[in-house]
Amino acid sequence: MARRGSSRVLWGLALAMFLGVAVSFRLWAIQHSISSDDAELIRKQFDLANKEAMDESAEWRLRFDIEAKKSSKCAKELEEIKESFEKKEDSTSSDKRLKMLQKKNAALLQQIETLKNELEAEKRSQVIHYGDEL
Repeated sequence: MARRGSSRVLWGLALAMFLGVAVSFRLWAIQHSISSDDAELIRKQFDLANKEAMDESAEWRLRFDIEAKKSSKCAKELEEIKESFEKKEDSTSSDKRLKMLQKKNAALLQQIETLKNELEAEKRSQVIHYGDEL
């Protein structure tokens, strides 16, 4: 009789182990399918973020190019005024225009510097942001 009781315990233990292994395999299969889906989702998010970063970078580059053109135009006008000023020593209006253009040039140079700094800050934040997503 004692044998029969221990035999039942052994069968019960074997059945419990079999069910435990089956549940473990099932949980592993569920986790594996979820992690495969996560990898695809992460890849899609990275592609989207990369595209947005490229668009924003192009926008900043366009802003920078526009400001650089304005600045070079002002610098060219300033040089022309300086040349004409050297030719005409008796022109007060040219002096006023020269000062005005110098102020504009300084302001535009400041804007270019600000845009450069913003562009660098944006690049740094995007690099940090991408690192967080991965």
